[in-house]
Amino acid sequence: MNMETEPAKPSVQQRFWAEMRKYAFVSLYLWVCFGVLLAYESALLAEQGMMYLPYGVALIKALVIGKFILIGEAIKVGERSPGPTLHRIAWKTSAFLLMLIVFMILEEIIVGWVHGHSTGHTLSEFLARSWVEKLAPVMVMTLILIPLVSTMEFSKALGQEKFRALLTGRE
Repeated sequence: MNMETEPAKPSVQQRFWAEMRKYAFVSLYLWVCFGVLLAYESALLAEQGMMYLPYGVALIKALVIGKFILIGEAIKVGERSPGPTLHRIAWKTSAFLLMLIVFMILEEIIVGWVHGHSTGHTLSEFLARSWVEKLAPVMVMTLILIPLVSTMEFSKALGQEKFRALLTGRE
C-alpha cells in the first residue's frame, strides 16, 4: 500500500515569520519607490527655494500601504481572475489600485481632520483639484503596483523556491 505523505503544515511561528518577510519586502519596495518620488519632488521644490525631504512620511506610508496590500492578499483581493498569469496580474493590480484609491481618499480626510477641516470641506477641496492632480498619483501607484503584483504572481505560479532559484541562479 503506497501512502503518500503530505508535507507538514507550517507552524504558527513559521507562518508568522513568512508573513513578516513578505511584509518587509513589500514595505521596503514601497519605501524605496516613495523615497525616490520624494527625492524628485524635493529637487523640484529646491529649484523654487523650498526644502522638503520627509522620508519618515515615506516610511510610514510604505508601512501602512504594505499592510493594506498584505491584508488584500489575505482576503484574496483580485483572485477572481482565472486564466493566464498576465490576466491575473492586470486584474489584481486593478483591484489593489482601487483599494489604494480608497485609502488615498481616507488619507486626505484624516489630514483634513488634523488641520481642523470637516470631511465635507476636505472632499470639496479634493474634488476641486484638476483631473491631472487626481490622476497623477493613481498613475504613479499603478506603475509601482505592476512590478510588485507581477513578482507576487510569478512567485505564486512558480512556487517560492523555484522563483527564488530563478532570481538568484541557485538551484
